[in-house]
Amino acid sequence: MESNVQLLGPDGKPLPERKSRALALNGSYSGYGSTSAFDAADMSSQHMRDWNPVLWSPDGELNPYRDRIVSRVRDLVRNDGWASAAVTRTLDNVIGADFRPISKPDYRALAAMTGNKKFDHVWADEFGRALEAGWRTWSEDPAHFCDAQRKLTIPQMMRLAFRHKIVDGDALAILQWMPERLPRGARYATVLQLIDPDRLSNPQQNFDRQTMRGGVEVDEYGAPVAYHIRKAHQGDWFSGGKQVTWERIAAETDWGRPIVVHDYDFDRASQHRGGAGILTPVLQRLKMLIKYDGTELDAAIINAIFGAYVTSPFDKQLVTEALGDGEDAEAYNGYQDARADFHDKTDLRLGGARLPILFPGEQINTVSATRPAGNFAEFENAMLRNVAAGTGMSAQQITQNWADVNYSSYRAAALEAWKTFDRRRSDFGRGFGQPILCAMVEEMMDIGELPLPAGAPEFAMARAAYTRAWWIGPGRGYVDPMKERQGAALGIESGLSTLEDESAQLSGNDWRDNIDQRAIEIQYFKDRGIPLPSTLKDDATADEVTQEPKAQ
Repeated sequence: MESNVQLLGPDGKPLPERKSRALALNGSYSGYGSTSAFDAADMSSQHMRDWNPVLWSPDGELNPYRDRIVSRVRDLVRNDGWASAAVTRTLDNVIGADFRPISKPDYRALAAMTGNKKFDHVWADEFGRALEAGWRTWSEDPAHFCDAQRKLTIPQMMRLAFRHKIVDGDALAILQWMPERLPRGARYATVLQLIDPDRLSNPQQNFDRQTMRGGVEVDEYGAPVAYHIRKAHQGDWFSGGKQVTWERIAAETDWGRPIVVHDYDFDRASQHRGGAGILTPVLQRLKMLIKYDGTELDAAIINAIFGAYVTSPFDKQLVTEALGDGEDAEAYNGYQDARADFHDKTDLRLGGARLPILFPGEQINTVSATRPAGNFAEFENAMLRNVAAGTGMSAQQITQNWADVNYSSYRAAALEAWKTFDRRRSDFGRGFGQPILCAMVEEMMDIGELPLPAGAPEFAMARAAYTRAWWIGPGRGYVDPMKERQGAALGIESGLSTLEDESAQLSGNDWRDNIDQRAIEIQYFKDRGIPLPSTLKDDATADEVTQEPKAQ
């Protein structure tokens, strides 16, 4: 039975019978309705009907295209200044020159676990100082025994690993055990070996399976069990058969010591590989910007080369053909020959500059430069703001152009960017640095280098409490040193912040090193009989006050 309901259009008037029938049958009519209660799910409108992205699993949408994405990003970083600037600024702000842990053992958890009151803040400070000293001895060894290739220190390896993470999507390393280096001067047998993420792949380039995802072998819950790594990079033509040979490396030992360190940013649950670096969302726009820059530059160069030209009233070939072989042709050819002879012989100069003397009938014309286009700078800035937003940075950090910002606007932009840098540093410290620290603390405890009270639990029983740490990198720096240092001092005085927090955030220093250095400077002034600067007088007075009762 047909419905007698008359459907109305947007203007409130009844729809024609043809449109009314189509709308009743299909649920919508183009321009008059939607097939869904949500515009985002509409399949009939002009703007949405051709937008049908696939719904794949996290590994399915990334792993088959990982190599193509990474190769394009690397090419861009190698050859484009803007892409290189985004990577460099991120590295300098997140990792810097000295990425290291500040030990914060959880003495409260250890005390609750054992009932031993010797696990207190005094022990935690002593334990942390010893741990950090051992870490420095290992990570900054001039002989580079910490590196399997003996080329880099640990901070340098951290920087390289993080570069792989933000460009390739993965940071990958293997913790080797090399006791054979001990007799040669190494203090510890733990050695770090960085691995190019390209080498992590399914054996023989097979498709992903239930338990094999992009070279990561997983169990029924998705936890990594082992990693399959090529013995040589597929592009290393000098390695022969190693290119097509894979090695299965367990994720950890039977007692839980990490062997493979694999860190990447998770975009979705059940994701087992990274592959989308920070430039992936803006890759297409950056490539288009490169083409636009090149086109404008080519046009500007052509305009610069063809700056001026000389014209005559006749075209030699066309006029000769029109005149034939008569007397007029001979006269015309004589005119052109006279022009050529005139320019060969005329070289009038005034003060070294040649005078533009023209032959009768000639005139000079110039090419007006119309490149770059008038909106080139504005368009480029808009594109770079898009790139900056996609990478979590401010546009000024990529362009290094500070002409259009004042203190307040840049300070606000820098603080927003710093949140992203701080989050990336924390993630990388936990995901990549922490497993390495765990392996080192286990070895240091095993050889008895760390202070422990009687009855302390084994490392495997309290791994998290012993290795709790805060990873520190470069400081935020100063836009206005006076204002920001005054604000930091007020925060410490009011108890809203600590000397440790302010030292790490503003300058990237360890507050204990700062205090030790101030004590050295005060004593040095005293030994030389030089009046103390005002910034050190309060410290010196406080030291005398605290020591006077002890003398009595």
